[in-house]
Amino acid sequence: MAVGSWDPGSQIRPDVALLKRLADIAQRSPDDPADGLSEEEIRGFAPLMRLAAEDWAPLLPALDDSLLVDLVRFFTVAEMKLTGWEGGDRSPVIAMVKVLRERKSYPSELTRWIKDRTDNRYLPYGSLLDRL
Repeated sequence: MAVGSWDPGSQIRPDVALLKRLADIAQRSPDDPADGLSEEEIRGFAPLMRLAAEDWAPLLPALDDSLLVDLVRFFTVAEMKLTGWEGGDRSPVIAMVKVLRERKSYPSELTRWIKDRTDNRYLPYGSLLDRL
C-alpha cells in the first residue's frame, strides 16, 4: 500500500475507550493532541475526522457532556496540528456540538474557543445547507 492511499476495509470505528483516551489528552495537553499517541496511532486515527455523522450517531448520546466538550476540544486542535486530520464539513466536532446543543448543554464560551483555534469554516455547527 502506498503512503497516503486509503483502504476502505481498514476504516477505524470509534469506541468509548478510544474517545475517553482522546478526551484525556485534551485535558492533559490541550495544545498538543499528539501527546501520548504513537506516530502509527496518529496516522491510524486520522480517518476519524472524516467519518459520516451517521457513524458517530450511535456512540455520542451515551457520552456525558464533559467528555463531549473535551472531545470537541481535542478534535478542533488535532485538525489544525496533525497532518492528515483535516475534517472539513465532516469533522466530528459538528456531530458532537449537535448532541450538546440538543441536550441544551453547549457551553456558550465554546464557540469562541473553537473559532480562535481553527480555520475550518464549518466549525462548530456544520454547513449552513445542512441546517436548512
